[in-house]
Amino acid sequence: MSENMEKYLKNEELIFALDIGTRSVVGIVGQQENNTFKIIDLEIKHHPDRNMYDGQIHDIEGVVQIVKEVKKSLEDRLGCPLTEVAIAAAGRALKTYRVQVDRLIDSDKEIDRGLINNLEMEGLQLAQAMLDKEEKRSSKYYCVGYTIVNYYLNETIIGSLLGHKGQKIAVDIIATFLPHVVVDSLYTVMNRVGLEVMSLSLEPIAAINVSIPPKARLLNLALVDIGAGTSDIALTKDGTITAYAMASVAGDEITEDLAKKYLLDFDTAESLKLNLKNSDWQTFTDIVGMEYQVSTEEILDTIAPTIDNLAAQIAENILNYNQKSPSAVFLVGGGSQIPRLTEYLAQKLSLPKERIVVRGTEIIQNVSFLDDRLKGPESITPVGIAVTAVKNSKENFIHVTVDGQKVKMFNAKQLTTADALLLVGYNPRKLLAPKGKPLNFFLNGQAKTIFGPYGEMGKIKINGKAASLETKLNNYDEIVIEPATEGEQAVVILKDVLPEEKTVFWQEKPIKLLRELKLNNQEVVDQAANIQDGDSLTYKEIKNLQELLEFLQQEILGFEFYANGSLITLDYLLKDNDYLTCQEQVYPITEKAKKNHLSQTITVTVNEEPVTFQHNKEKLLFLDIFNYINFDLNAVQGQVDIELNGDKASFTDLLKPGDNIRIICS
Repeated sequence: MSENMEKYLKNEELIFALDIGTRSVVGIVGQQENNTFKIIDLEIKHHPDRNMYDGQIHDIEGVVQIVKEVKKSLEDRLGCPLTEVAIAAAGRALKTYRVQVDRLIDSDKEIDRGLINNLEMEGLQLAQAMLDKEEKRSSKYYCVGYTIVNYYLNETIIGSLLGHKGQKIAVDIIATFLPHVVVDSLYTVMNRVGLEVMSLSLEPIAAINVSIPPKARLLNLALVDIGAGTSDIALTKDGTITAYAMASVAGDEITEDLAKKYLLDFDTAESLKLNLKNSDWQTFTDIVGMEYQVSTEEILDTIAPTIDNLAAQIAENILNYNQKSPSAVFLVGGGSQIPRLTEYLAQKLSLPKERIVVRGTEIIQNVSFLDDRLKGPESITPVGIAVTAVKNSKENFIHVTVDGQKVKMFNAKQLTTADALLLVGYNPRKLLAPKGKPLNFFLNGQAKTIFGPYGEMGKIKINGKAASLETKLNNYDEIVIEPATEGEQAVVILKDVLPEEKTVFWQEKPIKLLRELKLNNQEVVDQAANIQDGDSLTYKEIKNLQELLEFLQQEILGFEFYANGSLITLDYLLKDNDYLTCQEQVYPITEKAKKNHLSQTITVTVNEEPVTFQHNKEKLLFLDIFNYINFDLNAVQGQVDIELNGDKASFTDLLKPGDNIRIICS
């Protein structure tokens, strides 16, 4: 053990972190000293066989042997045993689904936070159902995060539903799940090696923790970890990781293309790929022994379509889950060093090339590297796992109960009541109070439905105290759900659905405007009686003067009508306690007018004198006025000038009540 190691081992406990990748296992040992994490030693060993596929353990015993070798090498140099370890689940194992759910709501009720949370939870359950259907097996998944793409109110996108009213709400959600088997296999390996897991994170989170400072996460950024088999993507906005995605292409596609184009074995092609960034000329020998010396630019031109395809698939996934190009893209992982990739990706995302940046360990803050082997973007994730272990003092899992059912939850984010209910498959609609059973009846032949009042909303209690769907959970919390209760059945009395009862006085005689009120063809005696389901209620209502005159069989032609002393027309809407009178019309009526059945009354001013008359025309023209005034156009000698409301008029202009007419002979 070196003197430097002895110095750091005396200060405080060691942090042992393992990055179990597709090609290799990287072990890092370090410790926190004040605000700096100091890396003391590391060990890198490659898998001799395909123990891993796309970041997921397939051969547990094969991985156990490699981890044992890494652990023993470090212990031998450190001179002390390693008993605890920090690990991370691969981002490529995450499953991401986008769903949209909608719901009809009461248009008279404001949308509150509880209804929004309930809708989001329903969306997550739909995503879970899609996942279960696709997997076609009983594998369980942890929901490790979700982001809201859009809210909708009455099928229109809206920034926030809170406080609005409407008939239909919807939400568009991207949800991300991690399979239990990934976590379980990692724990199995650690148990067989004799290591206790002190910290479990997700690889994208670990990478972000050291490559993108927290303040920068307020921006809309993309982190892309390009490994051997897949390219893992994490998107940030407003200070948090909003979505995960994966492109099923990565560094191996470049290696395989080089192998095909130049007839190379895989290891030689891999070495050639790694050296493309280091030299302008490449020297290599193919499998038949032919030696090549080719310029790097020529090789890049040859494999350009494959690099372009890698950039295209990464960009497609970013745009699919982010809905637009992010502000910037940070590339990590060994595959990020492929020449031209950043330029191609910038083109696909319509970003300046300066906005696509390859991140190496040199940008990591508050980390001291005592071993210079940790360089470049391929070391971001293993260092991130170690640093995350220091920052993450919470437990990897929390255990809660939901109505007595035990639930184990992966603690990758701040967990809430909604997360626990999601895991147990609780139907969120059980928390919403339904209205009481409706009453269905007919009103003047039209079907009517009146719902009963709302019941009592469901209640959530955590450790005996009132809580909600967004309440944050702690270890060993006990959650108890009281489902919502249905409201009482609707009760409706006749008076609730009838128009306001009005009485008018015609020539001092009271007349009720609500007539022929019948319930199931029987005359109604008591308007306080209840309506029963299926009842038929009919009535007639006198609404305006013309309907009243028809009911009274009152002659219309030659009379003027007044309400409370004011002249009114036939379309006058009757009000309670109106006092109505009539008197004979004082203006002469032409023979032509007498022949018509008059139904509309209009008052205009002709040469400063009011003229009131009835007519049955849909459109009343200026020329028609001569049918109602004592003026014979045929007898006029000279010119007749006509004006309507102060402007020169024509005989085809339309008349309306209150118009001011002037007829001038010269």
